[in-house]
Amino acid sequence: MPVTAKICGLSTPETLGAAIAGGASHVGFVFFPKSPRNVTPEQAAQLAATVPSHVGRVGLFVDPEPDFIAHVLARVPLEVIQLHGSEAPELTARLGARHEVWKAIPVRTRADLSAGSAYRGAAARLLYDAKPPKGAELPGGNGLRFDWKLLDGFDHPLPWALSGGLDAANVAEAVRITGARLVDVSSGVESEPGIKSVDKISSFLQAVASL
Repeated sequence: MPVTAKICGLSTPETLGAAIAGGASHVGFVFFPKSPRNVTPEQAAQLAATVPSHVGRVGLFVDPEPDFIAHVLARVPLEVIQLHGSEAPELTARLGARHEVWKAIPVRTRADLSAGSAYRGAAARLLYDAKPPKGAELPGGNGLRFDWKLLDGFDHPLPWALSGGLDAANVAEAVRITGARLVDVSSGVESEPGIKSVDKISSFLQAVASL
């Protein structure tokens, strides 16, 4: 089974084009005003219109109001809703009844992984990401990684993806240790926070394609 990649936090036609041309299986748009990667629904709609049908369009939300999700979905054709805050399984299940939902699980210790079991039947996929430092404004996209060995032998309750501190130089090691079949990168393909690099996107996707 090949390893596939999601490039998250895209905001320009050039970087979106690099992700598509490089073979990304998913592209992500961030709808969270505190993030340097935030896009408006109008911006995302223009970008999403250029994404071919074989590439999944993912919208990342952090503790969103249901009305805001509806507002975005009315304008942006998303295949996946990614919840990256402290959303309860009940909300996840309500959204999951109509859309594919991925739920981020912040990880620092082995015990943190157990939180994913609450989303069995509510989410389609879990996304393991590094737990942010105390007081951090962003729940993800901080360039941090957790100890990948924590996933060794873990009985995953759902399909899952790996995120947190990935880049072209370490993605092979991450996949070797964890067995991940889907990897998600954001800050690891940036020249500065919120500014994606066409060259780094291409290098990351080349590294994934070689696995």
